[in-house]
Amino acid sequence: MQSFYDLYNQLVQASMKGKLQEKVDEGIPGLDEHQLDCLLNPRKYAPVWRLEDCNCPADAQKACEGRCLFDAFHRDENGNMTVDPDRCVGCSVCIDECKAKKLTESKEVLPLVEVLRDGKKPVYAMIAPAFIGQFSNEVTPGKLRTAFKKLGFTGMVEVALFADILTLKEALEFDRTIQKEEDFLLTSCCCPIWIAMIRRVYDQLVTHVPGAVSPMVACGRSIKVLDPDAVTVFVGPCVAKKAEAKEKDIADAVDYVLTFQEVRDLFDFARIDPVEMEPDDRDHSSRAGRIYARSGGVSEAVKNTLNKINPNRKIPLTTAQANGVPECRAMLNRLMEGKADGNFLEGMGCVGGCVGGPKAILNRDEGRQHVNEYGDTAAYETPAENPYVIELLQRLGLPTVESLLEHSDIFTRDLSAKVK
Repeated sequence: MQSFYDLYNQLVQASMKGKLQEKVDEGIPGLDEHQLDCLLNPRKYAPVWRLEDCNCPADAQKACEGRCLFDAFHRDENGNMTVDPDRCVGCSVCIDECKAKKLTESKEVLPLVEVLRDGKKPVYAMIAPAFIGQFSNEVTPGKLRTAFKKLGFTGMVEVALFADILTLKEALEFDRTIQKEEDFLLTSCCCPIWIAMIRRVYDQLVTHVPGAVSPMVACGRSIKVLDPDAVTVFVGPCVAKKAEAKEKDIADAVDYVLTFQEVRDLFDFARIDPVEMEPDDRDHSSRAGRIYARSGGVSEAVKNTLNKINPNRKIPLTTAQANGVPECRAMLNRLMEGKADGNFLEGMGCVGGCVGGPKAILNRDEGRQHVNEYGDTAAYETPAENPYVIELLQRLGLPTVESLLEHSDIFTRDLSAKVK
């Protein structure tokens, strides 16, 4: 049997030549039907795939049981570990810890390439704030936008602009909600692992989380309001976003989720070098939205924005951050004991924040440096000064900034709804 990655490479190359179905029909020596179905229909499965039978010693198999924080691993009748698509949040811890190396993250490249080749619908790449520097220091946002267009995308949108909008929403929520010293809010809406931990494991704390969607979902929904036929593709360093995009109450927003590594593969297969592209520059986000990609960025952004909209507030915003699942659990455990480290608490599932995501191309220290430098080049410090935010909100039917505090089908979700 050929390796999964050989199969993946063969099929992607065939798809980019318009010969995917021909390749499947002619038969592939050593084909594993399960692996093929995963690649052709990735959304049927969890964001983590088991590629082969476990065949591990009994003690190793036993070690897998009970290890998943979200209880997504179960043993089937053949003794293999299976991944529950309704419970897996894509934290990727199991992939790193699988000694047999038989787990991998899902890949959504094949169905997306078919959509791009079909060319009947506009397709937008929604690039995560952690993107800067990931595809080479010489790849500017404008060059990356042109590279996506060369692949067949209609355009590229920086999700940082929608992080701006969510920053403004959370600053307004804090200003309205925190009226006593003992009050606190939990953020960040951008990290699906953090939100999943609160909803599934620490659900008593859900009332302290503002009912906001993530910047990814806000971006996808906004594109579809402005262009109802659009296909939306989130691109980032995170496997957990693949799970988030399928959550029932927000599944309307994002059609495909690719990691930076998947996009790098696409560029390689298509022989597109983003460094060589002519730039198509459209600079809309503020520093606040751009620094979401690293640990501490969300709370810094919200704090600075709050200081702009209400500089004389009697109870200031005091922040605490946890990054990585163990730190997040420790902070949430302290909260359950009535010990708050601040009144605005930020959790990130990956060490270092999104720049430390499992499918980032750069190491997290380099990623953080690039994010900070990109933030420093922004024309605006916070979304409170960013005219593009006001213009976009009006185009989406929100006449004032304060409208963000009202229920919006674009930017709001009910986090108190029960999940499995």
